[in-house]
Amino acid sequence: MGAGLHTGRVSGARREAPDARRPTKFEGMNFDLDALLAHLDLEELEVNIFRGVSRDIGSGRVYGGQVLAQALVAAGRTVQPGRTAHSLHSYFILPGDVGAPIVYFVERLRDGRSFTTRRVTAIQHGQAIFEMSASFQDAEPGITHQAEMPDVAPPESLEPDLDRLRAAADRIPERLRQFFTRELPFDWRTVGGRDPLSREPRPPVRCAWFRARGTIPTADALPHQSVLAYASDYGLLGTAFLPHGLVFQTPGLQAATLDHAIWFHRPFRADEWLLYATDSPSAAGARAFARGAVFTRDGRLVASVAQEGLVRLHERAQS
Repeated sequence: MGAGLHTGRVSGARREAPDARRPTKFEGMNFDLDALLAHLDLEELEVNIFRGVSRDIGSGRVYGGQVLAQALVAAGRTVQPGRTAHSLHSYFILPGDVGAPIVYFVERLRDGRSFTTRRVTAIQHGQAIFEMSASFQDAEPGITHQAEMPDVAPPESLEPDLDRLRAAADRIPERLRQFFTRELPFDWRTVGGRDPLSREPRPPVRCAWFRARGTIPTADALPHQSVLAYASDYGLLGTAFLPHGLVFQTPGLQAATLDHAIWFHRPFRADEWLLYATDSPSAAGARAFARGAVFTRDGRLVASVAQEGLVRLHERAQS
């Protein structure tokens, strides 16, 4: 299959098994779009059973957006052609092991006249680490309205986040410097041009443009939706850190996604500019809630995102 994503029914053909060896720290540091698409191209083990591998993004655990995207691909491969995902709801149960493959079991809960429902369980070492329900729908007309896109500067006028991080590389701990300054599959450009390493408290609101670096070689919905799902976990919980002057590198900070939901409203391409407008209306009980809206540059609302995460400050961070 190469780097393409199969979007129809599961076929009898199986590609070669991915490399299941345990990777080294930050192996394959630069991570481009072709690598991401290949990463989401799951191996079919049996009908309704798929296997994927992980990349180390520096946390020592599997990146949540990766499991989310791979689970969506697994579900989508069991759905009849023409039906696209309109929503998914997921729970992160256990931290994933970056050195072990993840097996995705798909349950075909319903195949109706207009809707299809799937449940996906991600398994490692005999335990469920992630659970997702997803719903797919035939395209059909209906009433239409949407929220307006925030009035922000266009992406061409903004400095890439990667350039700003590289300019501040001497302030990043040496053990993480290579990780934070590596090439990524996405071009992120945060509106406002704030210091990316600043710990100055500010309101829990963030807008950032992003797009995949390169061209996704298909107009089929599933590859674009899975790439957006991968990106949707990037920095979302961090919006809740802003009023508290926290960053992911803050000593004593423990943060992890608990659940994540996406609603896909309209078609889009993940290799064209999208605005990710996020905010965090609440944090309490060692949990923070964040939400996001994804717009095309011409103002169409194409997706909505919601997430709750664990946020603990241990004593050494509070002292």
